[in-house]
Amino acid sequence: MECTVRWTGLSGMTFLAETGSGHVVAMDGAPEGGGRDLAPRPMELVLAGTGGCTAYDVVLILRKSQQDIRGCDVTLKSERAEKDPKVFTKVHFHFTVRGRNLKPSLVERAIKLSHEKYCSASIMMEKTAELTHSFEIVDDLTEATSA
Repeated sequence: MECTVRWTGLSGMTFLAETGSGHVVAMDGAPEGGGRDLAPRPMELVLAGTGGCTAYDVVLILRKSQQDIRGCDVTLKSERAEKDPKVFTKVHFHFTVRGRNLKPSLVERAIKLSHEKYCSASIMMEKTAELTHSFEIVDDLTEATSA
C-alpha cells in the first residue's frame, strides 16, 4: 500500500493525497495554522478512516453470521493530547446497527472481533488511546418497496 501527499502551493496549507488505488483526498489546516479550511484536517481523516475500518468489519462479520443487517453507523468521539504530538488519548465508538431480528450477542461479538483482531486502524490507535465502545440496535421492520 502506498500514498503520495502533495502540498498544493506556496500559500495556504492544502494537501492532496493520492492513494495507491488511484483515489484523491484533500486535506487542509485551520485558518489559525495557515490553512484555508477547505477540507478535513489530517487527524480528522485518521479518525474517519478508523471508523470506516471498524464499520466495514462489523458489517462483514454480521453478514457472515447470517444476520439480516440493513445499516451500520459508527460515531467516534475523541480526545487528543494537549501538547505535541497531539495523539488521540481517548476514542469512544458508538455503533447504531439496523436490521431485522439482530442478536445483541452477535453485534457485540462483531464489534469485539473488529477491535481485537481485524481493524488495523483501531489496533494501531489503541497504542496511544483508551478505546471504548457502545452500541444500539434498531429493529428495521419496514420493507423496501420498489417503484
